[in-house]
Amino acid sequence: MKTIVIAEAGVNHNGSIRIAEELVAKASEAGADFIKFQTFNTDKLVSRNAKQADYQSKNIGTVTSQFEMLKKLELSYEDHFELLKCCKKYNISFFSTAFDLESIDLLIELDLPIWKIPSGEITNYPYIKKIGLQKKPVLLSTGMATLGEVEDAVNLLDKSGTHRNNIIILHCTTEYPAPMQDINLRAMVTLGEAFKVRYGYSDHSEGIEIPLAAVAMGASVIEKHFTLDRNMTGPDHIASLQPEELKKMIEGIRNIEKALGDGIKTPATGEIKNKITARKSLVASEKIKKGDFFSEKNMTAKRPGDGLSPMLWEQMLGVKANKDYQKDEQIKQ
Repeated sequence: MKTIVIAEAGVNHNGSIRIAEELVAKASEAGADFIKFQTFNTDKLVSRNAKQADYQSKNIGTVTSQFEMLKKLELSYEDHFELLKCCKKYNISFFSTAFDLESIDLLIELDLPIWKIPSGEITNYPYIKKIGLQKKPVLLSTGMATLGEVEDAVNLLDKSGTHRNNIIILHCTTEYPAPMQDINLRAMVTLGEAFKVRYGYSDHSEGIEIPLAAVAMGASVIEKHFTLDRNMTGPDHIASLQPEELKKMIEGIRNIEKALGDGIKTPATGEIKNKITARKSLVASEKIKKGDFFSEKNMTAKRPGDGLSPMLWEQMLGVKANKDYQKDEQIKQ
């Protein structure tokens, strides 16, 4: 099954529609299935005196309020329609994460194919209920959440009309960048097994190793932040891939999908031609005269493998040779 790869542009456009459009082009070029942005009205999302997260202050290099930071990163109503057209041009699917009820209304108007509930909204009852009422596929990100909080959110979505068959739970570590020791990738599988849903991974780690490992562990969705340049100023650039890295990650994911196969243990097509040269046959280890008995002294196993299988060893011991054999001659009875 093909893994859905989401290039998370987020707010890495820095409030510029031109940068956002370039991100669309680069995500398409890298082979991503979706590009995702973030939709919010700062006045509805955060109070004016809310402090930045530590990682935001560190990554931006200045200490300011969340309100002041986010106000510069909003996409306008018109920007969303512009980006939707841009995505059609570059043949990549567009969607966005809403962070308030008003923004959900905007995304409803855009008639997007999928919803994303971010980790910070997993305990927001009216928000989850409103998305559940849309009855469309939902990606539920679970950073900072307990298993009980995930269960409450899944049950609310289900009760609101979005059946769990339409829910994909994303394991996530809400830190930017996320330290390796905090990733706990096995928890991704635990989530899938606990709720009997598809699962994936929303990655904030550095590099591409963890998304590749997640695919090998059965992730059906990978979401990864990316940017045009990690040196740009902004809260998420430092924990994002650059375009060439995004492309390398996606190529790796596609190779892993091929390598996973169907799970049936049988010789691969490319292996069959090598069986004769790699395996062995029963041969005479010395001259054997007709009528001699085959023994551990006069038999051995050597390549190629187009004769009697050495697995017949026990059955051949004590059998009379029906012809003369030279050393290294394959035994044929």
